[in-house]
Amino acid sequence: MRIDRMNRTNMRGASPENDPNSADQADIQADPAVSRRSIARREFSGLLAMMAGLAAFPRMAEAAPQPKFAAPRPFSWDTLVQTARAAAGKPWTAPTTSPHAVKDFDAVGKLTYGQAQALGGNVRLFPTAQGTSPHAVKLHLVENGAARELVDARGLFVGGRQADPAGFRVMTADQHSDWMAYLGASYFRASGSRDQYGLSARGIAIDTALPKAEEFPAFTAFWIENLGGDHVRIHALLDGPSLTGAYAFDCRKSAAGVTQDVRTALFFRRDIERLGAAPITSMFWYDQSDSAKRADWRPEIHDSDGLALWSGNGERIWVPLANPSVNRTNALRADHVKAFGLLQRDQAFDHYQDDGAFYDRRPSLWIEPQGDWGAGTVMLYRMPTDAETQDNIAAFWVSDEPAKAGGSREYAYRLTWTSQDPSAAAGAARCVDSWQGRAGRPGDTPTTQEARKFVFDFEGGALKGLGRDSGVTAVTNLPPQALLHSAAYPVAGQEGRWRVTLDVKPAAVPAPEFRLYIKRGEQALSETVIQGVQP
Repeated sequence: MRIDRMNRTNMRGASPENDPNSADQADIQADPAVSRRSIARREFSGLLAMMAGLAAFPRMAEAAPQPKFAAPRPFSWDTLVQTARAAAGKPWTAPTTSPHAVKDFDAVGKLTYGQAQALGGNVRLFPTAQGTSPHAVKLHLVENGAARELVDARGLFVGGRQADPAGFRVMTADQHSDWMAYLGASYFRASGSRDQYGLSARGIAIDTALPKAEEFPAFTAFWIENLGGDHVRIHALLDGPSLTGAYAFDCRKSAAGVTQDVRTALFFRRDIERLGAAPITSMFWYDQSDSAKRADWRPEIHDSDGLALWSGNGERIWVPLANPSVNRTNALRADHVKAFGLLQRDQAFDHYQDDGAFYDRRPSLWIEPQGDWGAGTVMLYRMPTDAETQDNIAAFWVSDEPAKAGGSREYAYRLTWTSQDPSAAAGAARCVDSWQGRAGRPGDTPTTQEARKFVFDFEGGALKGLGRDSGVTAVTNLPPQALLHSAAYPVAGQEGRWRVTLDVKPAAVPAPEFRLYIKRGEQALSETVIQGVQP
């Protein structure tokens, strides 16, 4: 089963008042055999959701226990890569449960909320917990090319109690907020530009969306280097049954959000059927597009509302997210991919009406490969859900080159966590809203009970100043027998906003989805929307 994301309402950014103590569509398929566990956020989701928004606290009194460190040892990227390569040549050993793992969330809170020291001045720790994050990680502080391992964490948890670290969060320079956290398997996340956590990233995805159990390798050790201000460099060692890996994250926080320049070297212990690079995990329950899926009084509930892709041939694609009736996988051809990500374009509070979880503030995550990743696909995996506490969306890039035992692979990419739309191209129109309903003219008798109306709103500089007589048309790949009616026109009183309406007979659509964009003459004015027609 999938571990639910607990206490999602406690997800706002940290502040003192929040302290409780104070490309082309290559393949799409339904795969009901895939386990619902496939893209669980697992222990990361529950604990981090609960811990997000912790405030800073004053240091312990002088008599409090002090953390202890081993003697410094030289450390570098090259030594970490050597460690990962050597480990791949040995059999994997399952991690043991921490003897100090606490029993429940209340115990986690007592160790985390309150007065405790910060590791290196800006890092607070999460304790191990039974059932959610039972495995301790090794932590090191790096300074001037030397690393000191933390060997006794007392003083770093509330009350000086004995506990083992399962992960950590990075505090702002003023200690008023945490802006990045690592916890559980290879999961991590950042708060973005609006001081709000939402979707997550992972180090790697193995066999996601296949009819077999997914593998969750874990970061087992971290090396943390405080570079001053809101700038930290993190190295991590990844270990799992199928591979090992060395990771470097150069992380910066600014008013525009959080950027992480990531470098990784992977070493394969055995063949891997599906290796997903730069994976993202998110949640989509429902939005305004289909009122039949709405089960809560709030108008919309989701961390992300679409997948954006900038393909190597320059095409920009938008795939609106949906909560499917069965597991579905899209494979979008993305040779020499320029960028992709899961975005939260809709940021209007009144569209969500949630003043606890603040879905309007959830950040987008944009991934930009550094260098040419070659031939491959961006995969989008969606599972059905009936609650906001379950992650049901994953996206990642898969190379055409198979991952074979004894082989290795390197990736470099930038992660941008922001509330701006990083996919926006100069002038190109974006799909900013979509709806579905019965076909026909409003107020008239429905054209046919078997037809659906799809409505898409586009905004962008390319549309400004254009009117009904400007020759703007909607282009789809729908066959004539499936497309009953189409129209494209400017929305009255909304400069630069155009609406496309399509009456579609789903039974006559030869594929599970269709493509749409708007053009003027031979010039495309918008990104391409890929819209599913199956429930």
